[in-house]
Amino acid sequence: MVPLNLQISSIVVLWILSSFHSSICSSHKLVRCNKKDRTTLLTFKQGVTDNFNRLSSWSTQQDCCAWQGVHCHNITGRVTKLDLTPPPGLFKPLAGECNLSLLLGLEFLQFLDLSDNYFHTITTHGNFTASSLHYLETSQYDTTHIDNLQWLSRLSSIKYLDLSSIDLHKETSWLQLVAMLPSLSELHLRSCELNNILPSLNYVNLTSLKTLDLAGNNFHNELPKWLLNLSDISYIDLSYNQLKGSIPKGIGQLEHLQFLDLSDSMFSGIIPSSTLGNLSSLVTLSVGSNSFFGTISETTFSKLSNLEDLYLSNSTFAFHLDPTWSPPFQLRTLDLGNTNQGPHLPEWIYTQKSLQYLDISSSGISLLDWDKFWRIVQDIEFLYLSNNSISGDISNITFNNIILIDLNHNNFTGQLPNILSTNIRKVDLSYNSFSGTMPDNWKSWKDLELINLWSNNLSGELPMDLTSFKKLAVVNLGKNEFFGTIPTNIPQYLQALILRFNHFEGNIPLQIFNLSLLFYLDLAHNRLSGFIPQCIYNITEMVDKDLVTNNGLYVDYKIDVFTKGHDYEINFDLLHRTVDLSVNNLSGEIPSSLYGLILVHTLNLSYNHLTGTIQKEIGGMKELESIDLSNNKLIGEIPTSMAAMSFIDYLNLSCNNLSGQIPTGTQLQSFDASSYIGNPELCGAPLRSCTAKEENGKHIHMDARNEDNRESFYVGMGVGFAVAFWGTCGSLFLVRRWRHTYYRWLDQLWDQLYVTFMVTFNHFFPN
Repeated sequence: MVPLNLQISSIVVLWILSSFHSSICSSHKLVRCNKKDRTTLLTFKQGVTDNFNRLSSWSTQQDCCAWQGVHCHNITGRVTKLDLTPPPGLFKPLAGECNLSLLLGLEFLQFLDLSDNYFHTITTHGNFTASSLHYLETSQYDTTHIDNLQWLSRLSSIKYLDLSSIDLHKETSWLQLVAMLPSLSELHLRSCELNNILPSLNYVNLTSLKTLDLAGNNFHNELPKWLLNLSDISYIDLSYNQLKGSIPKGIGQLEHLQFLDLSDSMFSGIIPSSTLGNLSSLVTLSVGSNSFFGTISETTFSKLSNLEDLYLSNSTFAFHLDPTWSPPFQLRTLDLGNTNQGPHLPEWIYTQKSLQYLDISSSGISLLDWDKFWRIVQDIEFLYLSNNSISGDISNITFNNIILIDLNHNNFTGQLPNILSTNIRKVDLSYNSFSGTMPDNWKSWKDLELINLWSNNLSGELPMDLTSFKKLAVVNLGKNEFFGTIPTNIPQYLQALILRFNHFEGNIPLQIFNLSLLFYLDLAHNRLSGFIPQCIYNITEMVDKDLVTNNGLYVDYKIDVFTKGHDYEINFDLLHRTVDLSVNNLSGEIPSSLYGLILVHTLNLSYNHLTGTIQKEIGGMKELESIDLSNNKLIGEIPTSMAAMSFIDYLNLSCNNLSGQIPTGTQLQSFDASSYIGNPELCGAPLRSCTAKEENGKHIHMDARNEDNRESFYVGMGVGFAVAFWGTCGSLFLVRRWRHTYYRWLDQLWDQLYVTFMVTFNHFFPN
């Protein structure tokens, strides 16, 4: 039994501790944002453009430590961290002018991230120390301008510095300024338009530097000497420059180097095995898209036991590898795209059991050991086999974890491969000979963003409800044998719908025209009927100039398009806004709302049964470059507003019933007559002039009248001859007395003519 006084003592102690804890918590709640910091942040807010109200919480009604992106010290209430990056997955950037000097004036600020915004200018005038700042990132979506870099010297504690996508082409002393930062360990100056890397400089004071990212600049020099003296460097990215010369042997002495990217430059020469072969810590090596030559052998990789990522694409190396060679590494990434590997896949690749990414596209491969190959790729995540000559039936192949599969331009046959992965995002199986119908399990591809099955032999009907594909942005099922009606329930983020060259029929679903992000619509060469809906105007992406859309989709592949009267293969990111409903059975008039698609570049409604006139509102479609309304039943005059459409370089209005004069204007007269033929009542350059047409009309009218007179004359003469002939001969035949009188007159006339002739003859020719 515990004594009573001990129990009372314990209760008192607990009460005291509880009260102390409460007082501490209460005191913490009383700590507020520093007034000076709040004023600084509100001033910054007034200077930026916030179209998406991301800074709506920044107001005097709320403590600034609770504002979006603001973090304060728990006790002092001073701002220590400011993160103004857009929310993940949403494109809601801040814009306008960024007064960086204001934010750097937050004297206790340690972390500042302004990345992924659209600031067009960053200013740094003013006095500030920023001695506490150790992390600064200002990389932008687009190129940004900054007044100078002199302020860098004040960042005495900075460890991480990222100024990517800021225009620094005037900053010739950038390296000297960066070298004044003694604690700097990570430097990112990607795509800054830098042009001077100071190749002759032997040494810079960057002893703490571990990461150097200078990719995407304008360096034209050889690799600088000072780079080889960064003894602790572990990450070097100099890709996408114009660096030249050979790789110096000294780079092999960077014993801590784990990441080396020299791709997409102008390096040349051979790569000695001793140069790269000594980088035993190397995990990632990328030297593709240069002008290296020489031989790659197993000795090049003999010491690279830690290598996991190897990029050698677009290179002209001669690969001389022993077929029995077993590499000392197990790769997760191998990129040999556009290299000469074929016709057999190199045997050493079959030894790589951990591949997650494999690119052997455009490498001349036609022969695979199918059993070995499918064993190493059945769990792969990214597979590129395009532009080879690989053939075979792969309908029995199963992909369990695939995220992207690209098999285009091969000779695969049979049904589509079995894709069980629910993480699949992009499927490109175009230009093969796949047959059969869409697999049942494709409905489980919830993360699908792109599907391209162009130019196969696939058939069957499509499911009417595709809304489960919430991320689907590109659908290309063209040049197949699909039939039935077009699905009515379509993913809301769809950007491109291509069903060209199939057998779809029925009306165009109205739901298509409610897709606000759709910018490429090609339903040509089907059997669609009915009217073009008035609600076509709802395609916001083709209407609203101020609309900023980006759902995070990056599509790196080519697509076949028909525009300006020809077929083209164009990169997806270069596609223009297009509406192509040609070669169908559409009827009725062109809806007035269609002329509201003012951002469309290509409009093709040819080979339908459209009637009515071309309305003057078409002149508002200023972005049009290609218009084809040929082979319809359009009537009336060509609107004069079309003469002001200055971007048109392809026009076809032939084979309609248009009339009147072609409007005068440099654009419409620049096309040849084939753009207008088949409209009998149309005149003006480049057809015959309308004046000539009127004169021709008059001549034709007079000729017609003269011709009528001639015909009347000949007809009358013939009738007269017949009447006279039969009137005379008939009378002689029927009346006997007249007949005898006529014959006596003929005898007398003959005798008289004979006597006259003989007298005249004897006069001229006497005996």
